[in-house]
Amino acid sequence: MAAIDEIYRYLNEIAPFSTAMDFDNAGFLVGDGKTDVTKALVTLDITAQSVRQAREKGAQLIVSHHPVIFHPLKRLLSNSVPYLLAKEGIGAICAHTNLDMAPGGVNDCLAAALRLSGRIGVAFYGELPCCVMGTLAQPMEPKSFAAFVKERLSCEGIRYVAGNRPVRKVALCSGAGGEFLFDAMEKGADAFVTGEVKHHEILAAKEAGLTLVDGGHFKTEDIAMEPLRERLSRAFPGIEFFLEENAGDRHPLFIVDELAGEWNPVIG
Repeated sequence: MAAIDEIYRYLNEIAPFSTAMDFDNAGFLVGDGKTDVTKALVTLDITAQSVRQAREKGAQLIVSHHPVIFHPLKRLLSNSVPYLLAKEGIGAICAHTNLDMAPGGVNDCLAAALRLSGRIGVAFYGELPCCVMGTLAQPMEPKSFAAFVKERLSCEGIRYVAGNRPVRKVALCSGAGGEFLFDAMEKGADAFVTGEVKHHEILAAKEAGLTLVDGGHFKTEDIAMEPLRERLSRAFPGIEFFLEENAGDRHPLFIVDELAGEWNPVIG
């Protein structure tokens, strides 16, 4: 058992909250730091479903990636998630862009899932890399690489642009990282993997002959939740940390999966 404040301090050691990007609202956002924790839920997003699972399993804390309070609150209604957390007496610590960029954080977990070696920083926020690049053991044709990303991230469907050359050097940014496509180009990447891209970024990749893979926001970040749970469990062996069940099932978007030729849900 440990207090919420102790868990916050540990997270601040491995992914300092002071390194979060200016727009972010990472930190200890809901609850009483003196609350003792015996069980804690780990999840990408805190939703009403998350709060119900935490309550049903007797958890006193939810550790998430995305902040449960992002913008200033102008009202607090009974169906809002921060209200539900406070009502149930469940705390919330949210490690967002600080965890994206930290050693062993979200980008590193994504790179490990794609089996990239020799990782280097491509773009930086302060001294921390917000976009990284590594090398595949063997080059792949663009469509094969897209299928590889789909399989490694357990995506039901992806979007991709096939480049004009085999893929060996891969740059990536988890979540909404499309803006770093141009940094990847400058560093000589053959492919860029992220979770959200805009129309002009898709066109730019096509024009440059760069393979672009959009694996969805959820899948490019949820890959880090189990490693985070494991780290927390090792640091606090007296606390049961567990992942939210069926977290991806609540996503409502669908897309045609060209690789399989059928309609599939997309978690992004």
